[in-house]
Amino acid sequence: MNMNKSDIEPDAGVILVASANLLDPNFSRSVILLCDHRYDGTFGLVLNNALPVKIRDVIESIVDWDAPLYRGGPVQENSLHFIHTIPDLDIGSRPITSEVFWGGDFDRLNKLIEQGSVDLNQIRFFVGYSGWGEGQLADEIKKDSWYLINGQSDTIFCDDSPNHWRRVVGTMGHGYEILANFPDDPRLN
Repeated sequence: MNMNKSDIEPDAGVILVASANLLDPNFSRSVILLCDHRYDGTFGLVLNNALPVKIRDVIESIVDWDAPLYRGGPVQENSLHFIHTIPDLDIGSRPITSEVFWGGDFDRLNKLIEQGSVDLNQIRFFVGYSGWGEGQLADEIKKDSWYLINGQSDTIFCDDSPNHWRRVVGTMGHGYEILANFPDDPRLN
């Protein structure tokens, strides 16, 4: 049964929602924001994999930040990425939706946060990212591994990491509600 929303194509600002049959432990029940999509590859960040540490625990120069840290994906897990919802933040960020921006100058961001000019609730930090080579994501979509939905800031900045996938799937329309309640491992049901 192909329930994928075929009218949405991969692009910056689109959200990939793992289908229930995607069993890869890196992406099972994941919600991924696509930040960049080109003919030669795709870059995204897993939105619902909160880590048990804060950003100050992994970056020595940060003392007072108590922002959560997320695992953006299995690629280059020693890299730091961020998204935010501050349209007038002058740090060189790239818009990926009308309300969400990606990256920019981390040192300038750090100074603004230290000055109290930025609300940490409007920023999300990630270590690592999710990436696909040329044609790889298209193949996975054809195999019904992903559902595609348009990104909205409330979906992107959901604070309920453990239930984020269920919430997103439950809002995708008729036929998806049953998937939202599908057990993680049906053998244990």
